[in-house]
Amino acid sequence: MAELSVPELSLVVLIGSTGSGKSTFARKHFRATAVASSDACRGIVSDDENDQSATPEAFALLHHIAGMRLRRGLRTIVDATNVQPKARQELVAVAREHDVFPVAIVLDVPDSLCFERNTLRADRSHLQRHVVTRQQRELRRGLRGLEREGFRRVYVLRGVEEIESATIVDERSWNDKRDLTGPFDVIGDVHGCRAELETLLGRLGYELHRDAVGRAVGAAHPDGRTAVFVGDLVDRGPDTPGVLRLVMGMVAAGTALCVAGNHENKLVRALDGRGVRIAHGLAESLAQLEAQDEDFRKAAHDFCRGLVSHYVLDGGNLVVAHAGLKEQYHGRMSGRVRSFAMYGESTGETDEYGLPVRYPWAEDYRGRATVLYGHTPVTDLRWVNNTLCLDTGVVFGGRLSALRYPERVPVSVSAEKVWYEPVRPLQATTIATAEGVVHRDPGVLDLDDVIGRRVVETRQHGRVGVQEENASAALEVMSRFAIDPRWLVYLPPTMAPCATSELDGLLEHPAEAFAYYRSEGVERVVCEEKHMGSRAVVLVARSAQAARDRFGVEDGSTGVIYTRTGRPFLDDTAQTEALLARVRAAAETAGLFEELNSAWLLLDTELMPWSAKAVGLLRTQYAAVGAAARASLGAAAELLSAAAGRGLDVADLAGRTAARRTDADAFTTAYGRYCWPVDGLAGLRIAPFQILAADGVNYAVRDHDWHLEHIDRLVAADSDLFAPTARKIVDLTQPEGEAAATAWWSELTATGGEGMVVKPLDALVRNAADRLVQPGVKCRGSEYLRIIYGPEYLREDNLRRLRARGLGRKRSMALREYALGLEALDRFVAAEPLWRVHEAVFAVLALEAEPVDPRL
Repeated sequence: MAELSVPELSLVVLIGSTGSGKSTFARKHFRATAVASSDACRGIVSDDENDQSATPEAFALLHHIAGMRLRRGLRTIVDATNVQPKARQELVAVAREHDVFPVAIVLDVPDSLCFERNTLRADRSHLQRHVVTRQQRELRRGLRGLEREGFRRVYVLRGVEEIESATIVDERSWNDKRDLTGPFDVIGDVHGCRAELETLLGRLGYELHRDAVGRAVGAAHPDGRTAVFVGDLVDRGPDTPGVLRLVMGMVAAGTALCVAGNHENKLVRALDGRGVRIAHGLAESLAQLEAQDEDFRKAAHDFCRGLVSHYVLDGGNLVVAHAGLKEQYHGRMSGRVRSFAMYGESTGETDEYGLPVRYPWAEDYRGRATVLYGHTPVTDLRWVNNTLCLDTGVVFGGRLSALRYPERVPVSVSAEKVWYEPVRPLQATTIATAEGVVHRDPGVLDLDDVIGRRVVETRQHGRVGVQEENASAALEVMSRFAIDPRWLVYLPPTMAPCATSELDGLLEHPAEAFAYYRSEGVERVVCEEKHMGSRAVVLVARSAQAARDRFGVEDGSTGVIYTRTGRPFLDDTAQTEALLARVRAAAETAGLFEELNSAWLLLDTELMPWSAKAVGLLRTQYAAVGAAARASLGAAAELLSAAAGRGLDVADLAGRTAARRTDADAFTTAYGRYCWPVDGLAGLRIAPFQILAADGVNYAVRDHDWHLEHIDRLVAADSDLFAPTARKIVDLTQPEGEAAATAWWSELTATGGEGMVVKPLDALVRNAADRLVQPGVKCRGSEYLRIIYGPEYLREDNLRRLRARGLGRKRSMALREYALGLEALDRFVAAEPLWRVHEAVFAVLALEAEPVDPRL
């Protein structure tokens, strides 16, 4: 029985004459979706699998399908005769384009069997014998040259018995270590600095193992952590053999992994006797190795030769490569992948020191995996788009650095001395580029990140799609009106209303809110007074220095206050700073900065009065409607009164007009409750209801008891500025609790209050089906809803029509925006690149462009 070892990611090319059994072999050993058949493609483009005139188009389609699958990381099997070298060369080119191994499986059966099988097939019975004879001749002529053509594996199965008994064994690629989940300690370029490596391993908690003469020959961590070396163990430093001995021992014991660096690659070529330039520290390594015994030299040679280009770890979430790796190369195997992993990508230019200028691939990186690398020494560790260079130049007198993963905690030790003078001075974290080449700020969103249809992966709600037309609308708002993007780390979600009530004279009622949460398995909710103002996100730093350190803002500002669409809430910068000073002082008094161990706070609030932000809307829409209604209805009432005086029967019309005038007055009174004069800060009030985030922590997922207790401390610190949020906690298993909350809602709304928001007390909640539950539903009073639906919405015919309002789209939008908001906060507090945060923030803004009734 022949075992065919086939890489899980590869292009498998079946080679055999018509009738050799390729399609049967493919069906037996591979899933149907993985097979790209030339006959099937011919049928797709011509409706006839035997139409030879369609062959060019069929193979163009086949190559396209194969390329698409390989791009997505899926093994692909090509079912075609492939007996001609040109056909095979085209397929090898497809494999190389996608950096996967091409594998050839040849089915060599007797000519007579091919003739017989074709005769038995109705669609092939017309096939001439000389066609099969020619294919068999071409097949056998090309067998010896398959490896030279570029196939990395060649399997030749001769005869029916060998073909039928063959089995396929899935082979994982050398760099696929996705099953290893860590934790890891990824260590930067060592360059022969054994003493510093031993010190670093000790600081990381590893216990060194020494031989009889005291040399470190291995190390292990008591907690089972694994060290991962990014390469360049050798050259320049004082003890390359000592470093190799230690790392080789760790790798052999399974306590470490190591990828190839360019210096190991050059050392191997030198030891192989190939012509290499003895420079950049290679002479030191060769001299030090010469002093070792032959067994060690051979073991070191074999070790360096066997190093792979990169590793994919932790389910694909971590990639380690010496010089870094673009996303499209992760897990791939080819010469160009190995070259990129060891050397990076050159612009083709050299700098003033005669060294190649490396293209700053990290600035364009948009992958989900964290990439850790070295190669280009830097003075400090700085994240760039979820990548981190760990080469801090220990051999040049800098530091030897490591990163604890997944904790993302850096650990460094200083060099004992300058062991090797660098040709080029250690550079800052940004990678040198040729003069005149300008690269965009890697932190901010690029146009390509937002145009077109987008899909954002969220932890809480899976994939959230953004339509192209909505993205365009959001781009217009963000590019023209939004605050400095460095501050824009969150946008609040919309909120769904409770289900429509059937009670007389009501559109919304708490009973529907309670029923919803009870149906979702929520037992305790909090009912919070709803403040009628404008939603405002307040981001306040403890000082201008704190703002610079965390947000990179250099203009001396200490925070920002912005609206649901990311616009500045107040037009006056000085007024904004004055308001932030009040917020900061209250937070200091309340001890929030100290307690939360943060130099900044992000608050979700309502800023009042409503007229402070909506004065234009009030004048042009609400006040205009009220004034026009009162004027016209007043005049109509006077005319009807005069008509009645002349004996005309207008009582019914006069009564309806009077009722309409009453509704118009109630409308004016309704919005008037939420408007009052403001002079500077005097008259402004902030009603905070959630501490969204602080340094390193997303607090939006904390229970509402915790939030409101901390908010109460802010209110107590400055009750003139901060408005308290009244609330009641309701046990949904106790009817009396619901009744009390409903009575409270009735009191609030009867005196002109907007109503309340009902939320699960535990904040982030999932139901029995593991679906996200609404974070809150609003339940508004009947008089407030006049502002939303118009003065006469309570008339029975209007109310009947409004009860048919559809809430599905609004609820869906609320959940998606909520998940995106949490995702933005998670990414921001984890110090992910700003473009990653903005991806989720932008999506919230884009969803607001969906066609959903804004009155809901």
